[in-house]
Amino acid sequence: MGRVRKSLIVGVLVVAVVGVGFGLYWFQPWKLWQDETVDEALPVAVGTSAPPATADPSAPADPSATPGPRILARGELISHEHDTSGSVKLVRLADGSHVVRLENLDTSNGPDLRVWLTDAPVKEGSAGWHVFDDGRYVSLGKLKGNKGSQNYAVPADLDLTQYSSVSIWCDRFDVSFGAAELGQA
Repeated sequence: MGRVRKSLIVGVLVVAVVGVGFGLYWFQPWKLWQDETVDEALPVAVGTSAPPATADPSAPADPSATPGPRILARGELISHEHDTSGSVKLVRLADGSHVVRLENLDTSNGPDLRVWLTDAPVKEGSAGWHVFDDGRYVSLGKLKGNKGSQNYAVPADLDLTQYSSVSIWCDRFDVSFGAAELGQA
């Protein structure tokens, strides 16, 4: 074999190995077989998961003194790029903060999944896959798990009247895995 031919073969192998490595990093196909379950309780206030301690734990609770969480809007997730189910709630907590709560979420795992609060209408089928980045949206953070119930804090300065849906958004491929239209609770 000639020197040029060996160099060509080595060059092709190097490009192939780099290409496979990049493809594995970009698509992360192993996530299709990995589930991550997160089961969080509804917080009392953003950043908490348990009720605040009282001075006298034996004293009866005054229900008017500490209003509980209130559901402002809700919706059911529909599938887009991947089979997705569960429910979404926009909840006002006792301290006045808000969270988006995903309950009984079941979707595929994927690279770079986010929870987005958006102003886009939820459309069935492939017509709804790419609409959520066309208008106003805010990322509430990375999806904590592709299964279970979890909470996402809403920024305090956000005008919630400007947002009407929630999407499980794959930021890497600009596609919705699933979404829910938020209706009055």
